[in-house]
Amino acid sequence: MDVHSASGASRVLIIGGGFGGLACARALAGSRADVTVVDRRNFHLFQPLLYQVASGGLSPANIAAPLRSIFRGRRNVRVLLGDVVGFDFTIRGARLADGGVVPFDIVVLAGGSRTHYFGLDATWEPLAPGLKTIEDATRIRCRVLGAFERAERSEDAEARAALLTFVVVGGGPTGVELAGAIRELSRDTLRREFRAIDPQAARIILVESGDRLLDAFAPDLSAAASRALERLGVEILWGTRVVEIESTGVVTRDAQGTTRRIAADTVIWAAGVRAGELGRRLADALARPEILDRSGRVGVDDRCQVPGVDGVYVIGDLAAFPAPGGRTLPGVAPVAMQQGDWVGRHIVRRMAGRPAAASFRYRDRGSMATIGRSHAVVQIGWLRLSGRVAWLLWLVVHVLALTQFENRLLVSLQWFWNYVTRNRSARLITDVPAASDGAACSRQ
Repeated sequence: MDVHSASGASRVLIIGGGFGGLACARALAGSRADVTVVDRRNFHLFQPLLYQVASGGLSPANIAAPLRSIFRGRRNVRVLLGDVVGFDFTIRGARLADGGVVPFDIVVLAGGSRTHYFGLDATWEPLAPGLKTIEDATRIRCRVLGAFERAERSEDAEARAALLTFVVVGGGPTGVELAGAIRELSRDTLRREFRAIDPQAARIILVESGDRLLDAFAPDLSAAASRALERLGVEILWGTRVVEIESTGVVTRDAQGTTRRIAADTVIWAAGVRAGELGRRLADALARPEILDRSGRVGVDDRCQVPGVDGVYVIGDLAAFPAPGGRTLPGVAPVAMQQGDWVGRHIVRRMAGRPAAASFRYRDRGSMATIGRSHAVVQIGWLRLSGRVAWLLWLVVHVLALTQFENRLLVSLQWFWNYVTRNRSARLITDVPAASDGAACSRQ
């Protein structure tokens, strides 16, 4: 395929300004390509720190950067605000929700993922928000802080206990980090701020269907994370699944088949993600539903390209990239960034008429998760760390990974202040319920 437009420059469309899309655009910046980045939001979000926004430790602006600001000095990169709803390969264009069409010679899909409720989205999502967007984070923050506020006013002991019970579903990094952060919020930050309740009496329950947390880590690190959470006072329900979510709590079932109802005003879902709708829209346009797996990801070859379709690349959470052992690469930020950078450089080679680059190979540079103040787990090849040293390494890596210097400075200062004072200054309830109904923001 000729990858050049009539003007002589390749029109490369990148859909999504997340980790993968950003890395791809940066690899193409300064090249002969005419690059367009389309995203439904006008900012790049550093998702690994969303839990800090949800628990009041950071403000949304601390972990987000405007896409136009990022590419201000890149004259060949254009940013458009829009939602891609379909494709027309007869004219090689992406259709936007407002009726516009963005033409392309090469398209890179980096649409990311969304929370997965295993077919129960309609009933469970309103009751148990996931954590994928800034709106999710602020909604969770509102629910958590609102529960304490309502408990302060409640005169019913049973209702107060439910308000001070927080259930986190899922023992992956998001669930572990959220459970630890909410526990520290109740134990340290909110202490002595209320008169009728003791925030330290709050129950944080982590529901895990397996027999260990952080199953992508080595067993000894999983055990260290479990011990750290239990020392904080988080209750862990092992081998337990949530079978029903209600407005007043959850129903769980353990490995023996015993069901249990937990009265809780706040339920947070961290049990899984699935690919966004962009993959399905691509499959519909190509009339090839077989390219999608059960999670809605697009099957790609070893160059991140849709088999049999030249110039169509899929990266990040949206891609089912083959890995050794018949598996696929995990949907984590390092995979998306490496794929985005590789695809961008691969396209540059194609435009220059040079031989195609070798197939993409993912380099696993390790995994990290923080459990709370001064404790994290780190796995980098043979190196395994837990405790304060791992936590300091986690801090450094996450600060350096932020997109702009301003974000790095703000987050560093905020974390230092939070550590010294044990305070979380971004504890704003921004979605205030109507005074007439008394309902919490968690139920709006």
